[in-house]
Amino acid sequence: MAGTAGSEPAAVDDDAVAQVHAGDERTFGQLVEPHRRELRVHCYRMTGSLDDAEDLVQETLLRAWRRRETFEGRSSLRAWLYRIATNACLEQLRRTPRVTPSRPDDGRLPPYSALPWLQPFPDALLDAPAPEQEAPDALVVARETIELAYLTAVQLLPPRQRAVLLLRDVLAFSAAETAELLDLSVPAANSALQRARATLASSQGSRDEASAASASPHERELVDRYIRAHEEVDPAAIVAVLRADARLTISPVGACWDGRDEIAPPYLERMGSLGDWRCVPTSANRQPAVAHYLRRFGEHEFRAFSLVVLGIQGAELVEIATFASPELFAAFGLADVLS
Repeated sequence: MAGTAGSEPAAVDDDAVAQVHAGDERTFGQLVEPHRRELRVHCYRMTGSLDDAEDLVQETLLRAWRRRETFEGRSSLRAWLYRIATNACLEQLRRTPRVTPSRPDDGRLPPYSALPWLQPFPDALLDAPAPEQEAPDALVVARETIELAYLTAVQLLPPRQRAVLLLRDVLAFSAAETAELLDLSVPAANSALQRARATLASSQGSRDEASAASASPHERELVDRYIRAHEEVDPAAIVAVLRADARLTISPVGACWDGRDEIAPPYLERMGSLGDWRCVPTSANRQPAVAHYLRRFGEHEFRAFSLVVLGIQGAELVEIATFASPELFAAFGLADVLS
């Protein structure tokens, strides 16, 4: 399960290391900037929050600058940065512990709305070109390691198990490298990995289902139908394509409806009661997504309202993950207002 493995020379040029040690900010920036994107994805996987990931990347680079003399150039710059980033994440998770929900009796993952810190990640930030010719290989993020189901399953792990799993199974660090990065013995790191894999295995079915959805030939048609139904205020058109066990969640308010029969009333009652809708297709977490703009009755502009990430399998909607956080629109390169 390779996710963001990049490649680079084993050592940084001695002259560059000397310049960094001497306080050359330009050289330091040239060395670390190509790693910013993959560090942001790593911090996002660790925390589940796009906002936290942005802050933690800044904290990582600040710590790296302050500790630049500890980088001797004999080992990988990438590993050194991941050590700093991972420990920054672990420290934040210790400072602000989160109450994670337990797995429901039916074996499904908890709803995304049960994790109020969970936020979608814009695909545009995954697909942006590398900033420098000498940058590590283009960032490759496999859908199975970034989709919302995987992020939710990972968030259920204790933070240190989470870190070991991501370093080993997603970033392809060796057992010895992982142990060194986390100040663990190799046996302790291997034990944490086994426990994390065992916990994650119980959610494999959910991840397989979401991954299979990416290959559906009906995906584009279903997204178009979803958008048209909103703009034409036709909730029945959405209910018609819901799978019987579909799930609708609204974050961060914690709302969740399971099953077509539970979902239908909220759509039928609320879709036309707020005003007129305009929808813009986008993508998040390697899944189709839609930005919802609402023009309330008596107003003249459509304003950012919510981002929705869709889970699709075959010709059916299996998940409607709603994030009622208009402040996320900027990260997706979306306007706040449409005329």
